[in-house]
Amino acid sequence: MLPTAISHPDPRRIIAMGGGGFGARPPDPELDRYVLDQATAVTPRICLLPTASGDPDEQIQRFYRAFYDLPCEPSHLSLFRLGSHPVNLRERLLSQDVIYAGGGSMANLLAIWRVHKLDEVLYEAWRRGIVLCGISAGAMCWFRAGVTKSHGEPRTTDGLGFLPFSCSVHWRSEPERGPVFREAVTLGEVPAGYGVDDGAALLFAGTDLVEAVRTQRSSGAWLVEEDGAEPIDCVELAPPVQDAAQLLSIEEFRDLRRAGGSLR
Repeated sequence: MLPTAISHPDPRRIIAMGGGGFGARPPDPELDRYVLDQATAVTPRICLLPTASGDPDEQIQRFYRAFYDLPCEPSHLSLFRLGSHPVNLRERLLSQDVIYAGGGSMANLLAIWRVHKLDEVLYEAWRRGIVLCGISAGAMCWFRAGVTKSHGEPRTTDGLGFLPFSCSVHWRSEPERGPVFREAVTLGEVPAGYGVDDGAALLFAGTDLVEAVRTQRSSGAWLVEEDGAEPIDCVELAPPVQDAAQLLSIEEFRDLRRAGGSLR
């Protein structure tokens, strides 16, 4: 059984989602709430980095629609618009409680982040206990390696290496990634790691996997090693129950969710 994040002494948190969340159609509000639950602040400041898709207005608007009514302070940071909207990147990101990397091209994401030295800032944020999370490319970027389709056909590529594993997303919805990933692990080209479905997420405390979760629409996650892939036990996230949640304070609701309780 995996240890719980609450009992883990390491304050560093990374949430890697295979797909889904606010960008899914239909959306996965369970994952949006799960992300906020991992922050220590009562009303977390959460900042979207939509770099991987070129900072598209559509993704940014979907983010705000998803998080507007949740107990948080959402914002976004556009690296493509710094000319007209200059920002102190380090100051802005280190003032957040959650940093959320959107999906898109992993290769482009990392190249642009490195130009702006965001890789260094994000590492500092992680060491400070700011929750790092992401979906698709924004999930794989935290690992040592991932499987990207930035060049067309899937291929492995290096990530930031905060987590010493590899990762492949969209495990069931884009099955062409799987053979490339498994072969790379078998040949030792990338370290053993995880395959993650749309609607599923892995929570790491430090570099330890402490929880795997999924929505009702997803299949889950897998540990991928040289000798094959094994499913990981996942906690199924319950859909939001607004009427019940309104009877609890934000702190009580989060404590209950983190303890694995249910609202009835």
